[in-house]
Amino acid sequence: MANSAASDRAIHDTLNSEFTGSNCQAAPALPAHTPGMPVCRPTGPPPQLVLAGTPESVPAARAHAREFVGFHVPEAGREHLDDVLLVVSELVTNAVRYGTEPGDSLLVVLDAGPGRVRIEVHDTRRRKPRRRPESAARQRGHGLFIVDALAEWGVGERPMGKIVWAVVRW
Repeated sequence: MANSAASDRAIHDTLNSEFTGSNCQAAPALPAHTPGMPVCRPTGPPPQLVLAGTPESVPAARAHAREFVGFHVPEAGREHLDDVLLVVSELVTNAVRYGTEPGDSLLVVLDAGPGRVRIEVHDTRRRKPRRRPESAARQRGHGLFIVDALAEWGVGERPMGKIVWAVVRW
């Protein structure tokens, strides 16, 4: 019995190094489980991420989306993941450039289901995004054309701002 408890403790320590303690709960007596030992239930990356309205938030949002999709939709292929990351990048870039002022934050919300990922970017400006006429001379302004090509998207209202959302399907 002592070896079994030591073995359970070693397994727990290994799991605890992989998962945060916030995901561990004291377990009731279960078959083949030591009562009182924490049971780690990985929940994956959270669906919401608050970011500063700065350019550094774009790669942070992409990294979060990569982790979220990898955990919640592991069957998504590389091409689909790339589409999601590009849409996240474009929407967050637009929110930073046009939807925030110095000191503002933005919120990225992700939701995944079979064959799709929904992306929402909440910012503090009510002005809706608009496509600009195509121009070879302009270096910027192509983001919504990219989002259009990869996803269904729209704009919703919220108190003190807007939500730009997109759904990437495969």
